[in-house]
Amino acid sequence: MEAFIQAVGLITTPQTLVAIAISCTFGLFVGAIPGLSATMATALLVPFTFYLDPIPAIATVIACTTMAITAGDIPAVMLRIPGTPSSAAYAEEAYAMTRKGQGSLAMGTLLVSACIGGFIGFIVLALVAPMLAKVALRFSSFEYFWLAALGLSCAALVSGGGMIKSVIALLTGLAAATVGMDPLTATPRFTFGVTELSGGLSFVPAMIGLFAVGELMRGDADVRAASGGLVGGVFKGVGSTLSKYRYSLFRGAGFGTLIGALPGAGGDLGAWIAYAFSKRFSRTPERYGKGHPEGLVEAGACNNAALCSAWIPAMVFGIPGDAVTAIAVGVLFMKGLNPGPQLMTENVQNFYAVMLIFVIANALIIPLGWLAIRTARRLFSVPRHYLAGVILIFSIVGSYAAVNSLFGIVVMAGFGVLAWWFGKAGIPIAPVILGMVMGPLVEQNFLTSMIISRGNFLGFFERPISATLGVMFIAIWLVPLAIKLTRRLRAP
Repeated sequence: MEAFIQAVGLITTPQTLVAIAISCTFGLFVGAIPGLSATMATALLVPFTFYLDPIPAIATVIACTTMAITAGDIPAVMLRIPGTPSSAAYAEEAYAMTRKGQGSLAMGTLLVSACIGGFIGFIVLALVAPMLAKVALRFSSFEYFWLAALGLSCAALVSGGGMIKSVIALLTGLAAATVGMDPLTATPRFTFGVTELSGGLSFVPAMIGLFAVGELMRGDADVRAASGGLVGGVFKGVGSTLSKYRYSLFRGAGFGTLIGALPGAGGDLGAWIAYAFSKRFSRTPERYGKGHPEGLVEAGACNNAALCSAWIPAMVFGIPGDAVTAIAVGVLFMKGLNPGPQLMTENVQNFYAVMLIFVIANALIIPLGWLAIRTARRLFSVPRHYLAGVILIFSIVGSYAAVNSLFGIVVMAGFGVLAWWFGKAGIPIAPVILGMVMGPLVEQNFLTSMIISRGNFLGFFERPISATLGVMFIAIWLVPLAIKLTRRLRAP
Protein backbone atom coordinates (compact mmCIF):
# COMPACT_ATOMS: atom_id res chain seq x y z
CA MET A 1 0.00 0.00 0.00
CA GLU A 2 2.86 2.35 0.81
CA ALA A 3 4.42 1.69 -2.61
CA PHE A 4 1.10 2.50 -4.30
CA ILE A 5 0.84 5.81 -2.45
CA GLN A 6 4.39 6.64 -3.53
CA ALA A 7 3.43 5.81 -7.14
CA VAL A 8 0.48 8.23 -6.96
CA GLY A 9 2.86 10.92 -5.75
CA LEU A 10 5.23 10.23 -8.64
CA ILE A 11 2.61 10.66 -11.35
CA THR A 12 0.77 13.66 -9.87
CA THR A 13 3.74 16.00 -10.14
CA PRO A 14 3.30 18.97 -12.51
CA GLN A 15 6.12 17.71 -14.73
CA THR A 16 4.50 14.29 -15.22
CA LEU A 17 1.00 15.65 -15.85
CA VAL A 18 2.26 18.22 -18.36
CA ALA A 19 4.34 15.55 -20.10
CA ILE A 20 1.26 13.31 -20.42
CA ALA A 21 -0.91 16.13 -21.79
CA ILE A 22 1.64 17.26 -24.39
CA SER A 23 2.49 13.69 -25.42
CA CYS A 24 -1.17 12.77 -25.87
CA THR A 25 -1.76 15.80 -28.08
CA PHE A 26 1.36 15.07 -30.14
CA GLY A 27 0.47 11.39 -30.51
CA LEU A 28 -3.05 12.31 -31.56
CA PHE A 29 -1.74 14.56 -34.33
CA VAL A 30 0.90 12.13 -35.62
CA GLY A 31 -1.32 9.06 -35.44
CA ALA A 32 -4.04 10.72 -37.51
CA ILE A 33 -1.63 11.36 -40.39
CA PRO A 34 -1.39 8.35 -42.74
CA GLY A 35 2.11 6.92 -42.76
CA LEU A 36 3.30 8.47 -39.49
CA SER A 37 3.05 5.51 -37.14
CA ALA A 38 2.95 5.32 -33.35
CA THR A 39 6.52 4.02 -33.35
CA MET A 40 7.66 7.04 -35.35
CA ALA A 41 5.84 9.41 -33.00
CA THR A 42 7.47 7.79 -29.98
CA ALA A 43 10.92 7.88 -31.56
CA LEU A 44 10.54 11.59 -32.28
CA LEU A 45 9.86 12.26 -28.59
CA VAL A 46 12.86 10.30 -27.27
CA PRO A 47 15.29 13.28 -27.44
CA PHE A 48 12.96 15.27 -25.20
CA THR A 49 13.05 12.55 -22.54
CA PHE A 50 16.75 13.33 -21.96
CA TYR A 51 15.69 16.41 -20.00
CA LEU A 52 12.95 14.73 -17.95
CA ASP A 53 12.94 12.74 -14.74
CA PRO A 54 12.47 8.95 -15.09
CA ILE A 55 8.71 8.75 -14.51
CA PRO A 56 7.79 11.74 -16.75
CA ALA A 57 10.06 10.26 -19.45
CA ILE A 58 8.22 6.93 -19.41
CA ALA A 59 4.89 8.78 -19.20
CA THR A 60 5.82 10.57 -22.43
CA VAL A 61 6.31 7.26 -24.25
CA ILE A 62 3.15 5.60 -22.92
CA ALA A 63 0.82 8.56 -23.46
CA CYS A 64 2.08 9.26 -26.98
CA THR A 65 1.79 5.65 -28.09
CA THR A 66 -1.68 5.14 -26.63
CA MET A 67 -3.08 8.18 -28.38
CA ALA A 68 -1.27 7.61 -31.69
CA ILE A 69 -2.64 4.08 -32.08
CA THR A 70 -6.18 5.28 -31.33
CA ALA A 71 -5.86 8.25 -33.70
CA GLY A 72 -4.82 5.93 -36.53
CA ASP A 73 -8.47 4.91 -36.83
CA ILE A 74 -9.60 8.42 -37.86
CA PRO A 75 -8.26 8.42 -41.46
CA ALA A 76 -9.29 4.76 -41.78
CA VAL A 77 -12.92 5.68 -41.10
CA MET A 78 -12.93 8.89 -43.11
CA LEU A 79 -10.78 8.10 -46.12
CA ARG A 80 -10.11 4.33 -46.04
CA ILE A 81 -6.47 5.19 -45.34
CA PRO A 82 -5.22 3.46 -42.15
CA GLY A 83 -3.07 5.60 -39.92
CA THR A 84 -1.31 2.56 -38.41
CA PRO A 85 -0.70 -1.02 -39.65
CA SER A 86 -3.24 -2.39 -37.16
CA SER A 87 -5.91 -0.05 -38.56
CA ALA A 88 -5.51 -1.73 -41.95
CA ALA A 89 -7.21 -4.83 -40.55
CA TYR A 90 -10.59 -3.10 -40.39
CA ALA A 91 -10.18 -0.01 -42.61
CA GLU A 92 -12.50 -1.43 -45.29
CA GLU A 93 -15.18 -2.23 -42.70
CA ALA A 94 -14.94 1.19 -41.08
CA TYR A 95 -15.09 3.03 -44.39
CA ALA A 96 -18.06 0.94 -45.49
CA MET A 97 -19.91 2.18 -42.41
CA THR A 98 -19.06 5.75 -43.38
CA ARG A 99 -20.49 5.22 -46.87
CA LYS A 100 -23.66 3.89 -45.24
CA GLY A 101 -24.04 7.05 -43.16
CA GLN A 102 -22.62 5.52 -39.98
CA GLY A 103 -19.18 7.14 -39.91
CA SER A 104 -19.76 8.78 -36.53
CA LEU A 105 -20.88 5.46 -35.07
CA ALA A 106 -17.76 3.76 -36.47
CA MET A 107 -15.42 6.31 -34.91
CA GLY A 108 -17.27 6.38 -31.61
CA THR A 109 -17.28 2.58 -31.45
CA LEU A 110 -13.54 2.36 -32.11
CA LEU A 111 -12.82 5.14 -29.61
CA VAL A 112 -14.78 3.66 -26.71
CA SER A 113 -13.70 0.09 -27.52
CA ALA A 114 -10.06 1.19 -27.40
CA CYS A 115 -10.61 2.86 -24.05
CA ILE A 116 -12.33 -0.18 -22.51
CA GLY A 117 -9.75 -2.53 -24.01
CA GLY A 118 -6.97 -0.43 -22.53
CA PHE A 119 -8.52 -0.57 -19.05
CA ILE A 120 -8.96 -4.34 -19.28
CA GLY A 121 -5.35 -4.65 -20.38
CA PHE A 122 -4.33 -2.52 -17.40
CA ILE A 123 -6.25 -4.75 -14.97
CA VAL A 124 -4.57 -7.84 -16.38
CA LEU A 125 -1.19 -6.12 -16.26
CA ALA A 126 -1.72 -5.29 -12.60
CA LEU A 127 -2.97 -8.72 -11.55
CA VAL A 128 -1.27 -11.38 -13.61
CA ALA A 129 1.83 -9.74 -15.10
CA PRO A 130 4.37 -12.24 -13.72
CA MET A 131 2.23 -15.23 -14.68
CA LEU A 132 1.68 -14.09 -18.27
CA ALA A 133 5.33 -13.16 -18.59
CA LYS A 134 6.32 -16.73 -17.67
CA VAL A 135 3.98 -18.06 -20.37
CA ALA A 136 5.48 -15.64 -22.88
CA LEU A 137 8.99 -16.83 -22.05
CA ARG A 138 7.99 -20.39 -22.98
CA PHE A 139 7.48 -19.33 -26.59
CA SER A 140 10.33 -20.38 -28.88
CA SER A 141 10.83 -19.95 -32.62
CA PHE A 142 8.44 -22.87 -33.23
CA GLU A 143 5.53 -21.17 -31.46
CA TYR A 144 6.24 -17.80 -33.04
CA PHE A 145 6.25 -19.33 -36.50
CA TRP A 146 2.82 -20.88 -36.02
CA LEU A 147 1.47 -17.71 -34.42
CA ALA A 148 2.59 -15.59 -37.39
CA ALA A 149 1.26 -18.22 -39.81
CA LEU A 150 -2.13 -18.07 -38.05
CA GLY A 151 -2.17 -14.30 -38.46
CA LEU A 152 -1.43 -14.58 -42.16
CA SER A 153 -4.14 -17.22 -42.58
CA CYS A 154 -6.70 -15.00 -40.88
CA ALA A 155 -5.90 -12.19 -43.30
CA ALA A 156 -6.42 -14.47 -46.28
CA LEU A 157 -9.69 -15.86 -44.96
CA VAL A 158 -11.44 -12.66 -43.85
CA SER A 159 -10.42 -10.19 -46.58
CA GLY A 160 -12.90 -9.35 -49.29
CA GLY A 161 -12.64 -10.60 -52.85
CA GLY A 162 -12.58 -14.32 -52.11
CA MET A 163 -9.92 -16.67 -50.78
CA ILE A 164 -7.93 -16.99 -54.01
CA LYS A 165 -7.55 -13.26 -54.52
CA SER A 166 -6.73 -12.77 -50.84
CA VAL A 167 -4.01 -15.40 -51.09
CA ILE A 168 -2.59 -13.63 -54.16
CA ALA A 169 -2.41 -10.38 -52.18
CA LEU A 170 -0.85 -12.15 -49.20
CA LEU A 171 1.79 -13.85 -51.35
CA THR A 172 2.59 -10.50 -52.94
CA GLY A 173 3.31 -9.04 -49.51
CA LEU A 174 5.41 -12.06 -48.52
CA ALA A 175 7.38 -11.78 -51.77
CA ALA A 176 8.04 -8.09 -51.09
CA ALA A 177 9.28 -9.02 -47.61
CA THR A 178 12.02 -11.24 -49.09
CA VAL A 179 13.73 -8.29 -50.78
CA GLY A 180 16.94 -7.31 -48.99
CA MET A 181 19.41 -9.30 -46.92
CA ASP A 182 18.88 -12.91 -45.89
CA PRO A 183 18.19 -12.87 -42.11
CA LEU A 184 20.64 -15.72 -41.39
CA THR A 185 23.34 -15.54 -44.05
CA ALA A 186 23.20 -11.80 -44.83
CA THR A 187 23.18 -12.64 -48.55
CA PRO A 188 21.55 -10.02 -50.82
CA ARG A 189 18.27 -11.21 -52.35
CA PHE A 190 16.37 -9.63 -55.25
CA THR A 191 18.38 -6.41 -54.95
CA PHE A 192 19.45 -6.39 -58.64
CA GLY A 193 22.52 -4.37 -57.74
CA VAL A 194 20.47 -1.51 -56.27
CA THR A 195 22.05 -0.43 -52.97
CA GLU A 196 18.79 0.95 -51.55
CA LEU A 197 17.14 -2.47 -51.88
CA SER A 198 19.71 -4.03 -49.55
CA GLY A 199 17.74 -2.73 -46.58
CA GLY A 200 14.50 -4.22 -47.92
CA LEU A 201 11.21 -2.56 -48.74
CA SER A 202 9.94 -0.57 -45.77
CA PHE A 203 6.29 -1.30 -45.03
CA VAL A 204 5.54 2.35 -44.15
CA PRO A 205 6.03 3.76 -47.69
CA ALA A 206 4.35 0.61 -49.00
CA MET A 207 1.33 1.16 -46.76
CA ILE A 208 1.09 4.79 -47.84
CA GLY A 209 1.29 3.80 -51.48
CA LEU A 210 -1.26 1.02 -51.20
CA PHE A 211 -3.88 2.95 -49.28
CA ALA A 212 -3.30 6.66 -49.86
CA VAL A 213 -1.74 6.94 -53.32
CA GLY A 214 -3.68 3.98 -54.67
CA GLU A 215 -6.90 5.56 -53.44
CA LEU A 216 -6.05 8.84 -55.17
CA MET A 217 -5.15 7.05 -58.41
CA ARG A 218 -8.42 5.14 -58.43
CA GLY A 219 -10.34 8.34 -57.81
CA ASP A 220 -12.63 6.50 -55.39
CA ALA A 221 -11.96 8.78 -52.44
CA ASP A 222 -15.24 10.60 -52.80
CA VAL A 223 -14.84 12.90 -49.83
CA ARG A 224 -18.20 14.60 -50.18
CA ALA A 225 -20.01 11.25 -50.30
CA ALA A 226 -18.11 10.12 -47.24
CA SER A 227 -18.91 13.32 -45.40
CA GLY A 228 -22.56 12.35 -45.50
CA GLY A 229 -21.68 9.45 -43.23
CA LEU A 230 -20.53 11.71 -40.41
CA VAL A 231 -23.97 12.47 -39.06
CA GLY A 232 -25.03 12.67 -35.44
CA GLY A 233 -22.90 12.78 -32.32
CA VAL A 234 -19.75 10.72 -32.03
CA PHE A 235 -21.11 8.68 -29.13
CA LYS A 236 -24.69 8.35 -30.39
CA GLY A 237 -25.60 4.67 -30.55
CA VAL A 238 -22.23 3.51 -29.21
CA GLY A 239 -23.68 2.31 -25.90
CA SER A 240 -26.25 0.04 -27.55
CA THR A 241 -23.64 -1.23 -30.04
CA LEU A 242 -21.18 -2.19 -27.31
CA SER A 243 -23.95 -3.75 -25.25
CA LYS A 244 -25.08 -5.83 -28.22
CA TYR A 245 -21.55 -7.03 -28.95
CA ARG A 246 -20.26 -7.13 -25.38
CA TYR A 247 -18.88 -10.64 -25.80
CA SER A 248 -16.84 -9.47 -28.78
CA LEU A 249 -15.61 -6.53 -26.72
CA PHE A 250 -14.28 -8.67 -23.87
CA ARG A 251 -13.00 -11.38 -26.20
CA GLY A 252 -11.02 -8.81 -28.19
CA ALA A 253 -9.58 -7.27 -25.03
CA GLY A 254 -8.64 -10.68 -23.64
CA PHE A 255 -7.09 -11.80 -26.89
CA GLY A 256 -5.15 -8.55 -27.22
CA THR A 257 -3.81 -9.01 -23.70
CA LEU A 258 -2.49 -12.46 -24.55
CA ILE A 259 -0.97 -11.43 -27.90
CA GLY A 260 0.63 -8.30 -26.45
CA ALA A 261 2.37 -10.31 -23.75
CA LEU A 262 4.31 -12.21 -26.42
CA PRO A 263 7.61 -10.50 -27.30
CA GLY A 264 7.64 -9.44 -30.93
CA ALA A 265 3.94 -10.06 -31.63
CA GLY A 266 2.32 -6.72 -30.77
CA GLY A 267 -1.06 -5.22 -31.55
CA ASP A 268 -0.64 -5.24 -35.33
CA LEU A 269 -0.94 -9.03 -35.52
CA GLY A 270 -3.55 -9.04 -32.77
CA ALA A 271 -5.90 -6.72 -34.66
CA TRP A 272 -5.91 -8.99 -37.70
CA ILE A 273 -6.53 -12.15 -35.72
CA ALA A 274 -9.17 -10.46 -33.54
CA TYR A 275 -11.06 -9.26 -36.60
CA ALA A 276 -10.87 -12.75 -38.11
CA PHE A 277 -12.12 -14.37 -34.89
CA SER A 278 -14.95 -11.85 -34.76
CA LYS A 279 -16.12 -12.84 -38.23
CA ARG A 280 -15.65 -16.55 -37.55
CA PHE A 281 -17.77 -16.58 -34.38
CA SER A 282 -20.31 -13.97 -35.47
CA ARG A 283 -23.93 -14.92 -35.94
CA THR A 284 -24.04 -12.71 -39.04
CA PRO A 285 -20.72 -13.23 -40.87
CA GLU A 286 -22.34 -12.29 -44.17
CA ARG A 287 -22.57 -8.67 -43.00
CA TYR A 288 -18.79 -8.29 -42.69
CA GLY A 289 -17.17 -6.13 -45.32
CA LYS A 290 -20.40 -4.18 -45.82
CA GLY A 291 -20.17 -1.90 -42.79
CA HIS A 292 -20.74 -4.08 -39.71
CA PRO A 293 -19.64 -2.68 -36.32
CA GLU A 294 -19.07 -6.04 -34.59
CA GLY A 295 -15.60 -6.48 -36.07
CA LEU A 296 -14.64 -2.92 -35.09
CA VAL A 297 -15.61 -3.57 -31.47
CA GLU A 298 -13.39 -6.63 -31.16
CA ALA A 299 -10.38 -5.32 -33.11
CA GLY A 300 -10.54 -1.88 -31.47
CA ALA A 301 -10.50 -3.38 -27.97
CA CYS A 302 -7.67 -5.70 -28.98
CA ASN A 303 -5.42 -2.80 -30.06
CA ASN A 304 -5.13 -1.00 -26.74
CA ALA A 305 -5.23 -4.16 -24.64
CA ALA A 306 -2.21 -5.45 -26.57
CA LEU A 307 -0.48 -2.11 -26.06
CA CYS A 308 -0.88 -2.44 -22.29
CA SER A 309 0.13 -6.07 -21.99
CA ALA A 310 3.20 -5.55 -24.21
CA TRP A 311 4.71 -3.98 -21.09
CA ILE A 312 4.47 -7.29 -19.21
CA PRO A 313 7.66 -8.85 -20.63
CA ALA A 314 9.28 -5.38 -20.78
CA MET A 315 8.77 -4.55 -17.10
CA VAL A 316 9.12 -8.03 -15.60
CA PHE A 317 11.97 -9.46 -17.68
CA GLY A 318 13.29 -6.53 -19.72
CA ILE A 319 12.17 -8.14 -22.99
CA PRO A 320 10.37 -5.70 -25.35
CA GLY A 321 6.94 -6.80 -26.52
CA ASP A 322 7.02 -4.63 -29.63
CA ALA A 323 8.94 -1.77 -31.27
CA VAL A 324 7.48 0.86 -28.94
CA THR A 325 8.34 -1.00 -25.75
CA ALA A 326 11.81 -1.56 -27.18
CA ILE A 327 12.19 2.22 -27.25
CA ALA A 328 10.73 2.43 -23.75
CA VAL A 329 13.17 -0.18 -22.41
CA GLY A 330 16.00 1.95 -23.77
CA VAL A 331 14.59 4.99 -21.96
CA LEU A 332 14.30 2.95 -18.73
CA PHE A 333 17.95 1.91 -18.90
CA MET A 334 18.97 5.46 -19.76
CA LYS A 335 17.17 6.73 -16.65
CA GLY A 336 18.63 4.06 -14.38
CA LEU A 337 15.37 2.13 -13.97
CA ASN A 338 16.65 -1.19 -15.25
CA PRO A 339 13.63 -3.39 -16.05
CA GLY A 340 13.57 -6.89 -14.68
CA PRO A 341 12.65 -8.79 -11.51
CA GLN A 342 14.42 -6.21 -9.33
CA LEU A 343 11.98 -3.58 -10.54
CA MET A 344 9.15 -5.69 -9.07
CA THR A 345 10.88 -6.01 -5.72
CA GLU A 346 13.26 -3.12 -5.07
CA ASN A 347 11.43 -0.35 -6.97
CA VAL A 348 7.86 -1.58 -7.01
CA GLN A 349 6.55 2.01 -6.75
CA ASN A 350 7.93 2.68 -10.22
CA PHE A 351 6.05 -0.34 -11.57
CA TYR A 352 2.82 0.93 -10.04
CA ALA A 353 3.53 4.39 -11.45
CA VAL A 354 3.78 2.97 -14.97
CA MET A 355 0.45 1.18 -14.52
CA LEU A 356 -1.24 4.36 -13.27
CA ILE A 357 0.07 6.24 -16.30
CA PHE A 358 -1.88 3.75 -18.44
CA VAL A 359 -5.02 4.65 -16.51
CA ILE A 360 -4.55 8.37 -17.15
CA ALA A 361 -3.67 7.88 -20.83
CA ASN A 362 -6.70 5.66 -21.43
CA ALA A 363 -8.96 8.08 -19.59
CA LEU A 364 -7.80 10.84 -21.95
CA ILE A 365 -8.60 8.78 -25.05
CA ILE A 366 -12.28 9.68 -25.06
CA PRO A 367 -12.14 13.48 -24.53
CA LEU A 368 -9.08 14.06 -26.72
CA GLY A 369 -10.33 11.57 -29.31
CA TRP A 370 -13.67 13.34 -29.44
CA LEU A 371 -11.88 16.65 -29.97
CA ALA A 372 -9.75 15.16 -32.76
CA ILE A 373 -12.80 13.72 -34.53
CA ARG A 374 -14.66 17.01 -34.31
CA THR A 375 -11.66 18.78 -35.78
CA ALA A 376 -11.13 16.17 -38.50
CA ARG A 377 -14.71 16.59 -39.67
CA ARG A 378 -13.75 19.97 -41.06
CA LEU A 379 -11.62 18.19 -43.63
CA PHE A 380 -14.79 17.47 -45.58
CA SER A 381 -15.50 21.16 -46.04
CA VAL A 382 -12.31 21.36 -48.13
CA PRO A 383 -12.76 20.82 -51.91
CA ARG A 384 -11.75 17.34 -52.99
CA HIS A 385 -8.82 18.37 -55.19
CA TYR A 386 -7.30 20.44 -52.38
CA LEU A 387 -7.69 17.60 -49.92
CA ALA A 388 -6.13 15.17 -52.39
CA GLY A 389 -3.15 17.50 -52.69
CA VAL A 390 -2.73 17.67 -48.91
CA ILE A 391 -2.94 13.86 -48.64
CA LEU A 392 -0.30 13.50 -51.37
CA ILE A 393 2.04 15.95 -49.61
CA PHE A 394 1.71 14.12 -46.28
CA SER A 395 2.23 10.83 -48.12
CA ILE A 396 5.47 12.05 -49.68
CA VAL A 397 6.74 13.46 -46.38
CA GLY A 398 5.84 10.29 -44.48
CA SER A 399 7.47 8.03 -47.09
CA TYR A 400 10.66 10.07 -47.09
CA ALA A 401 10.80 10.23 -43.29
CA ALA A 402 10.34 6.47 -42.93
CA VAL A 403 13.65 5.63 -44.64
CA ASN A 404 15.28 9.09 -44.76
CA SER A 405 15.74 8.70 -48.50
CA LEU A 406 14.05 9.52 -51.79
CA PHE A 407 13.88 5.78 -52.33
CA GLY A 408 10.95 5.74 -49.91
CA ILE A 409 9.00 7.93 -52.34
CA VAL A 410 9.84 5.55 -55.19
CA VAL A 411 8.54 2.61 -53.12
CA MET A 412 5.39 4.57 -52.31
CA ALA A 413 4.75 5.29 -56.00
CA GLY A 414 5.38 1.68 -57.00
CA PHE A 415 2.94 0.29 -54.46
CA GLY A 416 0.44 2.98 -55.43
CA VAL A 417 0.44 1.64 -59.00
CA LEU A 418 0.14 -1.90 -57.61
CA ALA A 419 -2.88 -0.85 -55.53
CA TRP A 420 -4.50 0.73 -58.59
CA TRP A 421 -4.03 -2.47 -60.57
CA PHE A 422 -5.26 -4.64 -57.70
CA GLY A 423 -8.32 -2.43 -57.43
CA LYS A 424 -9.11 -3.01 -61.09
CA ALA A 425 -8.73 -6.77 -60.62
CA GLY A 426 -10.80 -6.84 -57.41
CA ILE A 427 -7.86 -8.04 -55.31
CA PRO A 428 -7.82 -6.78 -51.68
CA ILE A 429 -4.77 -4.77 -50.69
CA ALA A 430 -4.81 -5.10 -46.89
CA PRO A 431 -3.22 -8.61 -46.89
CA VAL A 432 -0.24 -7.18 -48.78
CA ILE A 433 0.71 -5.05 -45.78
CA LEU A 434 0.29 -7.92 -43.32
CA GLY A 435 2.48 -10.09 -45.53
CA MET A 436 5.21 -7.44 -45.50
CA VAL A 437 4.99 -6.92 -41.74
CA MET A 438 4.83 -10.58 -40.75
CA GLY A 439 6.99 -12.00 -43.56
CA PRO A 440 10.33 -11.48 -41.78
CA LEU A 441 8.92 -12.97 -38.56
CA VAL A 442 7.66 -16.05 -40.42
CA GLU A 443 10.90 -16.54 -42.35
CA GLN A 444 13.31 -16.01 -39.49
CA ASN A 445 11.44 -18.26 -37.08
CA PHE A 446 10.97 -20.95 -39.72
CA LEU A 447 14.66 -21.02 -40.60
CA THR A 448 15.70 -20.94 -36.95
CA SER A 449 13.33 -23.78 -36.12
CA MET A 450 14.55 -25.88 -39.03
CA ILE A 451 18.14 -25.43 -37.86
CA ILE A 452 17.18 -26.44 -34.31
CA SER A 453 15.27 -29.51 -35.52
CA ARG A 454 18.02 -30.34 -38.08
CA GLY A 455 15.65 -30.13 -41.00
CA ASN A 456 12.94 -32.30 -39.45
CA PHE A 457 9.58 -30.61 -39.96
CA LEU A 458 8.03 -32.80 -37.26
CA GLY A 459 9.96 -30.67 -34.79
CA PHE A 460 7.21 -28.07 -35.17
CA PHE A 461 4.83 -30.49 -33.44
CA GLU A 462 7.05 -31.79 -30.64
CA ARG A 463 6.33 -28.98 -28.16
CA PRO A 464 2.78 -28.85 -26.67
CA ILE A 465 2.03 -25.19 -27.43
CA SER A 466 3.65 -25.41 -30.86
CA ALA A 467 1.68 -28.54 -31.71
CA THR A 468 -1.59 -26.91 -30.64
CA LEU A 469 -0.96 -23.84 -32.78
CA GLY A 470 0.11 -26.05 -35.70
CA VAL A 471 -3.08 -28.10 -35.53
CA MET A 472 -5.12 -24.88 -35.42
CA PHE A 473 -3.31 -23.60 -38.52
CA ILE A 474 -3.97 -26.80 -40.44
CA ALA A 475 -7.60 -26.87 -39.34
CA ILE A 476 -8.19 -23.29 -40.47
CA TRP A 477 -7.26 -24.26 -44.02
CA LEU A 478 -8.54 -27.83 -44.24
CA VAL A 479 -11.87 -27.65 -42.41
CA PRO A 480 -13.52 -25.12 -44.83
CA LEU A 481 -12.27 -27.18 -47.80
CA ALA A 482 -13.59 -30.39 -46.24
CA ILE A 483 -16.99 -28.80 -45.62
CA LYS A 484 -17.24 -27.59 -49.21
CA LEU A 485 -16.19 -30.99 -50.56
CA THR A 486 -18.72 -32.77 -48.36
CA ARG A 487 -21.53 -30.48 -49.54
CA ARG A 488 -20.64 -31.12 -53.17
CA LEU A 489 -20.60 -34.89 -52.67
CA ARG A 490 -23.99 -34.78 -50.93
CA ALA A 491 -25.52 -32.52 -53.55
CA PRO A 492 -27.89 -34.36 -55.92
